[in-house]
Amino acid sequence: MNDFIQHILNGLSLGSIYALIALGYTMVYGILQLINFAHSDVYMMGAFGSYYVAMYLGIDRQPGLSTLAILLGSAMLVCALIGLTIERLAYRPLRNAPKLNILITAIGVSLFLQYFAQAVFGADPKVFPQVLHNETLFNIAAVEVKTLDVAVFAVTIITMVVLNFVIYRTKMGQAMRAVAQNMRVAALMGVNPNRVISITFMVGSALAGVGSVLVGMKYPKIDPLMGTMIGLKAFVAAVLGGIGNLPGAVLGGLLMGFSEEMVVAYWSSTYRDALAFGILIVILIFKPAGLMGRSTTEKV
Repeated sequence: MNDFIQHILNGLSLGSIYALIALGYTMVYGILQLINFAHSDVYMMGAFGSYYVAMYLGIDRQPGLSTLAILLGSAMLVCALIGLTIERLAYRPLRNAPKLNILITAIGVSLFLQYFAQAVFGADPKVFPQVLHNETLFNIAAVEVKTLDVAVFAVTIITMVVLNFVIYRTKMGQAMRAVAQNMRVAALMGVNPNRVISITFMVGSALAGVGSVLVGMKYPKIDPLMGTMIGLKAFVAAVLGGIGNLPGAVLGGLLMGFSEEMVVAYWSSTYRDALAFGILIVILIFKPAGLMGRSTTEKV
């Protein structure tokens, strides 16, 4: 029983990281109907950005809340700037191009970021700075709850609350929802779609930056290809919940993390990655709109 509770905690912790990254996919898709395959590599750049900030400031071996705040802020800033650059240089010129052109561009941007990172940072993995001491805070039914688990939950919940406030309680969030509904009508009502889309890319990319620091805390090795697998799983989580639906992305991420942890615990770690693609295939066959998504009919 204790092991089961521990696996639940681990699964929720992992799932909350998937949810953060999945939110970036679903925000961009909700507005542009674009699957931004470069999102996972923006996440990777956030990890390296916070790594080098920690080295530059000399806080890589000074764990504490201030170190956590600095790394989160630097990763979010790096990712937001990269997201803005990608949107302005790669996606905006193709705004009215066929979807296939934009999809190929997204894959090209992803590969560019991977090879750029290998050329600049090197292909060898690097040890992520120690952000917090992993100490036991308290016990639940003889299960130890450690500092890193609590920090991951706390950062994830705070981030989602802030995102929810921005989306549903601010004028910018209202503009985002208006552009997602109908870009032309929103423009006629005085909304600047280009500005809204740029901010959406920045917010979604900043969420990937938060996820990169949380992953660095739990699995302290980073490399230029670290975004590939976790990005695919976060994408599957977004599809599982219903891509374009924010609560769906959170639900999908948590289900992915929980399922993956249970497979590793009670079956075999060999099937850990196969699970994500198995879920994707099943969802596309039986419920292509996802658990919380709505099916739409495209008029011809």
